[in-house]
Amino acid sequence: MNTIKVSTTQQIDIDYDVAGLGERMLGWLIDAGIFVLLFLAGGILAAIMADMGFDEVGFIVLLVIYGLLYVFYDLVCEVFFNGQSVGKRAMKIKVISLDGTQPTLGQYLLRWVFRIVDFVLTSGIGAVISIAITPNKQRIGDIVANTTLIKTTPRAGLSSIAFVRPTTDDYQPRFPEASRLRDSDIELIHDVLHNYTKSGNRLLVRQMANKLKEHLQVAIPQDMNALQFLHAVVKDYQFIAARD
Repeated sequence: MNTIKVSTTQQIDIDYDVAGLGERMLGWLIDAGIFVLLFLAGGILAAIMADMGFDEVGFIVLLVIYGLLYVFYDLVCEVFFNGQSVGKRAMKIKVISLDGTQPTLGQYLLRWVFRIVDFVLTSGIGAVISIAITPNKQRIGDIVANTTLIKTTPRAGLSSIAFVRPTTDDYQPRFPEASRLRDSDIELIHDVLHNYTKSGNRLLVRQMANKLKEHLQVAIPQDMNALQFLHAVVKDYQFIAARD
């Protein structure tokens, strides 16, 4: 499985899996289903308008609105909803630049314009072949715009972190400041630990430990290395959350 390195707001690089053809197609089907429902709703509205004696102008207006929604749907969603349409959000995938940053408006425009090549001129075959054979699972529009789609879900649940959850009431957290963390912070630490188990990247662990130390305003004890510090903070967070 290919990955893209994404820089988080905490300036920590995390590897995310590239979305495959299956996730892309399911996301597209969900979006297509939305327009099928809109078409049916428009047909019902048109029938009601006909019964009420509206002329052809009303039908033309409905068709124009529907056409504009269909044409600009992906572009508007990706620009204003962090690289995700409704279908992409449902499949937990999003558009991202290959350098791990948020795509620019120009990149969104490029991949949107090249939908003509991917889906209109080649009837979708061009997009399918391109996604299947390119290393980063890119359709033609992605290649031109230097973008791809990644999975936004963690590769494993928090339960897979290698620590022993305290079970006794007399356990004393070494870092009570962990109570100030959020679930998203713990997921980020988990991703770093998971990355370490796969790649052995100690630099990433040290970076995360330093950022966490500054955020919590604590010192790492001399008898504890960066990896042990991250495990201890997660363990303390779990204990405090369960106790509260």
